[in-house]
Amino acid sequence: MEKKYLILVMLLSLFIVNGQNNKTVKWINENAIEIENANPDSELTIFKNNTPNKFANAKIFGFGEASHNTKEFFDIKAKFFKYLVKNQGVRIFIMEDEYQAESGINEWISGGNGNIKTIAKNFNMYFWNTKEIVNLLQWMRNYNLDKPKENQIRFYGMDIELGKKINLTIREFINKNKIIVEEDLLKIADSCSNKMIDYTKFNNWWQYQIPKLIKLKKEILNSEIKDKEYKSVIRSLNYLIAYTEYASKVKSKFPESTEFRDLKMFENVKWIVENESKNGKAFIWAHNEHINKKEMWSTGSSIINLGRHLKDYYKDEYYSVGFDFGIGKINGFVVDKKKGNHWKTYDIIKPFKKTYAKTLMSINKDICFVDLQKAIENGSSNFFSKKNKHILIGAGGYKPKPLHKIMISKIYTETYDGLIFVKEISKPEYNWEK
Repeated sequence: MEKKYLILVMLLSLFIVNGQNNKTVKWINENAIEIENANPDSELTIFKNNTPNKFANAKIFGFGEASHNTKEFFDIKAKFFKYLVKNQGVRIFIMEDEYQAESGINEWISGGNGNIKTIAKNFNMYFWNTKEIVNLLQWMRNYNLDKPKENQIRFYGMDIELGKKINLTIREFINKNKIIVEEDLLKIADSCSNKMIDYTKFNNWWQYQIPKLIKLKKEILNSEIKDKEYKSVIRSLNYLIAYTEYASKVKSKFPESTEFRDLKMFENVKWIVENESKNGKAFIWAHNEHINKKEMWSTGSSIINLGRHLKDYYKDEYYSVGFDFGIGKINGFVVDKKKGNHWKTYDIIKPFKKTYAKTLMSINKDICFVDLQKAIENGSSNFFSKKNKHILIGAGGYKPKPLHKIMISKIYTETYDGLIFVKEISKPEYNWEK
C-alpha cells in the first residue's frame, strides 16, 4: 500500500513539474525576442522592432559571456555593439583587457598604422586573438574611415592585471617636459611595471612600492605641466598603482583581490565614461561574472563585482546582459604531468539537469533575448525568479571534473536585465592568421 502511495505521489509531482515547464516554455515562446542568427554582419531586425524600454533608455551596456572562448557569444556581442553604434549613438568600446592595448588598437581602427594579421597581438588576453574579434576591429576601422575624430569609435581597456610598458609612458612624459623627479622613484615605476605577478605565493615586496608610486604621482601633479598628455600620464600612473596594489593582494584572504580587481575596473569604466564619452554612453565586453548586476559566483556570495558597482552608481542607465547556452563544443585547459598541459575540446551533447538551460532548450527559437523585467512583471511561472543552476566557465575553460565545482546557483532576474540564450555553441577561430 505504501509503495503504491509513493508511486502515486511521484507521478503527481512529475505531472505538476511538467505542467509548470510547459507554462514556462509557452511564455518564453510568446515573449522572448528572437535573434535571427549569430551572423555579426546581419541586422537585429526583430529586436529593433521589439526593443525593451529599459534597453532603449540605458547608456552603459554590459554584455557578458558564459565562457571566454565561444564563437556565438563573440559574434552576437559584435552584432549588438554594431546595433548600438548605429541606433543608440554608442562610440566607446570597453573590454576586459589592459590599458596598454589601447594605443595600438586605436591607432589602427582610426585608419592609422597597423596590420590586420597582428592587431590582436595588442591584447593581453589570449582569448581575444580570434578571427571573430579581429573582424569586429576591422568593422570599427571601416566605420571610422569617413567619420570626424569626435564621432569615431574608440577602444579602451579596463583591467589591471598587467603593468608592462606603463613605465615607458611615464618616463617619456617626464623627459619631454623636463620635470625634476627622483630617479629612485622612476626605478620603482620600472620595477613594478616589469615585474609579473606570481599567483602561487605571497610577496610583500609589492605593498612597499605603493607609497613610492603615490609619491611619484604627487611630484607629477605638482609640476604644473598641464599639456594634452598630462591627463594620459596620470591615468597611466593610476593603472600602475592599481596593478601594484592588486599584486599585493593576490594571496590575501578570498575574495579581497577579486573584489579589488572589479572595483578598479569600475573606477576605470567611470573615468572613461566621464572623460572620453561625448554622450555618457559605452559598451562593455567582459565575462558574465564581471558584468552581472548582483554579485560574483553563486547567488548569496555577496562578492561585489564590476556590474554591481555600475548598477549601484548608474542605476537604470546601466543595462546588464548575460549569456547562457545548452549544448555544443567548448575548450578546456587540461593539466597533465605526463602529456603536458594542453587545451582540449569537449562536446556537451545535452544540457545538464536542474539548470536554466535544460528548460530553455525546449523553446522554439535557436537564439533569443529575454527581457527579464518583462518576466518579472508578466510572469513566466516565476521561472527566471527562482534559483537554478548555471555552468560557470572561467579563464581555464570548461572543466567537467568534478562537475559540481562549475555548477553554481543563480537567480536570473536578480543577476541580469536581459538574457541571451544560445542553444548550440562552437569554438571561435584561433590561429586564423596562419
